[in-house]
Amino acid sequence: MIEIDAITKSYGSRRVVDSLSLTVGGGALCVLLGSSGCGKSTTLRMINRLIPIDSGSIRVGGEDVMQVPAEALRRRIGYAIQSIGLFPHWTVEDNIGTVPRLLRWRQARVRDRVTELLELFRLDPTTYRGKYPHQLSGGEQQRVGVARALAADPDVLLMDEPFAAVDPITRDALQAEVARIHRETGKTIVFVTHDIEEALRLATLIAIMDRGRIVQLGAPLDILEQPANDFVRDFVGRQGLGLKLLSVRKVADRLRCGEVAEGEPLSLDASLGEALSAMTARRTDRLPVCDDVGRPVGIIALADLVR
Repeated sequence: MIEIDAITKSYGSRRVVDSLSLTVGGGALCVLLGSSGCGKSTTLRMINRLIPIDSGSIRVGGEDVMQVPAEALRRRIGYAIQSIGLFPHWTVEDNIGTVPRLLRWRQARVRDRVTELLELFRLDPTTYRGKYPHQLSGGEQQRVGVARALAADPDVLLMDEPFAAVDPITRDALQAEVARIHRETGKTIVFVTHDIEEALRLATLIAIMDRGRIVQLGAPLDILEQPANDFVRDFVGRQGLGLKLLSVRKVADRLRCGEVAEGEPLSLDASLGEALSAMTARRTDRLPVCDDVGRPVGIIALADLVR
């Protein structure tokens, strides 16, 4: 879906992105992960031409982004940022409908799309569509910002540290929403963060960057278990590695099929970290597990978490 081939970007004598190549397949959630100044946000902004490319090429859906008019490209690629950028004097409905109106959708179609997205983000359409940004909490504003990025149903969504400015509880809820929406829509998402925990929670693919280059590319579990060098090992954290591994391994991987336990069940796609947390809170060493339609399929036991 996204093919980045040897792109570079310099500001004066400082090379911010250095011959970077990356392929993000359709439906992937790729996290660009690294410390401040490593080039991850610059890379993201070159995908939708907010920043010009010095050399190299980027293709989205097989099309060279430099061959597509910039405005047309940006209307096809959703973009959500930390500062949200909602229009303060427009209602939630008007904010979400910005790009569809630019694309000249019929009014009824825009209204239906706003309703669909508000429901997707668990914001009651009757309550929220007529509100203004100042009437929303920070988390609600962020949800509306992401909904606006999805309004024209783009195949690609770019997210630049979208949750960095919200409190930890709201951030946790927003991360869960993005993970759920990615599962439900199958959008291709490129997500920038400097937070390893956020990356592990969301990503199907992680690109760790340092000084404008990708130093390791892989699935979250591969990054944790097989760090490419000392930089990656230090970045993901030598301490607390066991808990990070629990956060990316799934209950489905350690399921005891056919066994029975009492209590509220976990889902198959819950992490082992969530299982450990639930066991601690409920003071038990066994929890029931159900499938995606709620049918009991087995249990997860405390001993299985360290197996």
